[in-house]
Amino acid sequence: MKKIGILGTGMVGESIGTKLIELGYEVRMGSRTANNEKAMEWASKNGDRASTGTFNDAASFGELIVVCTKGDATVSVARSINPDLVKGKIIIVISNPLDFSKGMPPFLIPELTNTNSLGEEVQKILSLANVVKTLDTVNCQIMVNPNKLSGPQTMFIAGNNSEAKKQVGELLEKFGWNEIVDLGDITGARATEMMMPIWIRIMVTTNNVQFGFKIVR
Repeated sequence: MKKIGILGTGMVGESIGTKLIELGYEVRMGSRTANNEKAMEWASKNGDRASTGTFNDAASFGELIVVCTKGDATVSVARSINPDLVKGKIIIVISNPLDFSKGMPPFLIPELTNTNSLGEEVQKILSLANVVKTLDTVNCQIMVNPNKLSGPQTMFIAGNNSEAKKQVGELLEKFGWNEIVDLGDITGARATEMMMPIWIRIMVTTNNVQFGFKIVR
């Protein structure tokens, strides 16, 4: 696996894309338009292995695709992807079902919580792909460098395909994650996505985004 497509041009997409470039991958950042300014600026900073295009361009380019779009836009982005472009591919969904329409703190989108999740919705829409949910319980800086924190952290993973989770786990290890807990099939995304309220409350009360969760056994 040498080529990775990133969907989304925000802080998460930039952080993941830059780390993947550093690890030697070729990365194409996709957005709604082929000439997105943020994507082009990111590509200009990251050399020949960085490129830009539409969401479908990135989906076609990547042997693996990482979804980093805003939570309230992720379903529409998934629906805009030609499903044949991702047939048999792994799709990592980092996005969480957060709605910022009423400001801070955001709230969870009701139809994507408890008995459903954003990870499950993407799997339903792009049913020919293997969706894996992970990296959604930490800030983007910690996603790509958990060693920034003073102690070991736990990262969670969920998805229907065991081989897809294995490959994603290997990528997480390259990012520096040493403790990965498999939560089972894609319905496990419900659990990690619903960790957002406690994550946001910790962020607000401590005025800090650089923290993670650790399972102590």
